Amino acid sequence: MNNDRFSRRDFMRNTSIAAAGTVAGAIASQSGAAVPPVHTSKILNFHPKMTYRRLGKTNLMVSEVSLGGHWKNRNAGRYWDSFANEEVPDDVAKNRTDVVSACIDSGINYLDITTAAECLCYGEALKGRREKMYVGADIHNLGPRGSDRCNVKDQTFNVETCLRLLKTDYLDIWRPQAKMAGKLGTSQLNTDPEVESLIETFQKLRKEGKVRHLGMSCHCRPWFEHVLNKYSEFEMIIFPCSAKTKVKGEVPTAANTEEVNPGHRSDQTQSIFKVVLEQDVGVVTIKPYFGGSLFESGGKVKFPVMGVGSKKENDIARLTLQCILANPAITASVPG
Repeated sequence: MNNDRFSRRDFMRNTSIAAAGTVAGAIASQSGAAVPPVHTSKILNFHPKMTYRRLGKTNLMVSEVSLGGHWKNRNAGRYWDSFANEEVPDDVAKNRTDVVSACIDSGINYLDITTAAECLCYGEALKGRREKMYVGADIHNLGPRGSDRCNVKDQTFNVETCLRLLKTDYLDIWRPQAKMAGKLGTSQLNTDPEVESLIETFQKLRKEGKVRHLGMSCHCRPWFEHVLNKYSEFEMIIFPCSAKTKVKGEVPTAANTEEVNPGHRSDQTQSIFKVVLEQDVGVVTIKPYFGGSLFESGGKVKFPVMGVGSKKENDIARLTLQCILANPAITASVPG
């Protein structure tokens, strides 16, 4: 292996440690309210070199660098959607198992997944160690992106399919993917009755012991602001976010960082951070590397991929996470 390349294990460990060293307030309430100190024995898969943040009113302590479910497919695409006959290829299963092992060794304790293939792979990777990670899941093409699926029956099927493929009997967080982007008050985004059907589904499934917390994924922050101000049931949200330093070469503090739009129809026309702090809602951000296009090798590398490429790309990856996590309203960033 080239000296400029890092193993996936090195990448996860080094970015976690670097991010942890630059971010304060790991166990403070996002709303600013007094929160009793959390003893490290109460933190899932605790590692002394990882920093953990409270995921809003879930009260889960989550590693600030966590694991996103996407990874490069054989055609250099961003993710795997499904497998024929629900059978995971041996090389894929080994790759994901190795990645999860590296994450667990680094103190990472949250996994965010969104496709049937991801449920299958990570179900295999977590076999015998499910208790090491919180799992937030949904299957995007079974979720509420389709208005016709916004009902208790279809969303129960969505969750139960996740459970079956993951080979687990509960989700720590059900985080359905809403319609991604559009204009408020139109069918481009989920309506209030559609959101209410998700809450109804969650309440039913929580009583059955199948889900524990409710989140939501969307790329439209104005829609999120509306939903969070109207519905207190949502405990965490997921949206794209990336950031950079304002002054090159300076330390990535809150005062010296600014958001950049990572694409993928991300609507950043207004901030969401004031609302999440007021409502004590946890924030997990995705697409820190613009879906891979932040790197020179983006769109070129194919499965299997270990590490993030050259030393330059590794440094960019680490600095980007530091900049994102300089925002105290963000609980975790989840590179894939």
